[in-house]
Amino acid sequence: MGTLGKAIYSVGFWIRETGQALDRLGCRLQGNYYFQEQLSRHRTLMNVFDKAPAVDRDAFVAPSASILGDVQVGRSSSIWYGCVLRGDVNSISIGSGTNIQDNSLVHVAKSNLSGKVFPTIIGSNVTVGHSAVLHGCTVEDEAFVGMGATLLDGVHVEKHGMVAAGALVRQNTRIPCGEVWGGNPAKFLRKLTEEEIAFISQSALNYSNLAQVHAAENAKSFDEIEFEKVLRKKFARRDEEYDSMLGVVREIPAELILPDNVLPDKVPKTA
Repeated sequence: MGTLGKAIYSVGFWIRETGQALDRLGCRLQGNYYFQEQLSRHRTLMNVFDKAPAVDRDAFVAPSASILGDVQVGRSSSIWYGCVLRGDVNSISIGSGTNIQDNSLVHVAKSNLSGKVFPTIIGSNVTVGHSAVLHGCTVEDEAFVGMGATLLDGVHVEKHGMVAAGALVRQNTRIPCGEVWGGNPAKFLRKLTEEEIAFISQSALNYSNLAQVHAAENAKSFDEIEFEKVLRKKFARRDEEYDSMLGVVREIPAELILPDNVLPDKVPKTA
């Protein structure tokens, strides 16, 4: 951002601050009769000067997540509730079909003890478990990072590599393809089985499908939500014996049925 751009940004900032100051002044003048509404400053997508997030239109970003600065999110990826992706001093890149689960943190490194600059690069069809921390690292396609794991600067997880839940992976560690690392500090535990490698891809697909449901729910208007409340109350499940005594046959309306791809093991009822 050049000098002119910073000047325009500063003017816009002060105009917004002036509006809030006038609101506070008006509340004081009203004395005991004022009504003050607390507004949240949370923004799901936020620029950092000239660095703006680039999120694919088919990606899902939860309303309570925060994506700031130079961040790219690919097609069919999902950023879940409470996540923070902060690309302020370097860049974050996320491929397609990747899921960053609830309360995870992804940040970057501008400088560290080794003097190296590290962006964070996450490939496609990667699963990052709840409350994980990824800082200035690289995670290749179809890798798996368990819940609560921490990856420090310079860590490189190769394709089909797995970091166990709660692991702390030290700086500049490389996790080879097809290996499970865990512990504090993380060490090699064993090789992945074929079933576990297949599970990584399936996990990413499951979350991609589930993200579509959450995206649809978050996009509903107030009237749609209230209408569904009425439907759920009307078609609430009862004990089968209770219904049989009353001669009631209940059917679930189409609006309340989840897509089959959310539940892979769901078997359709035969006529």
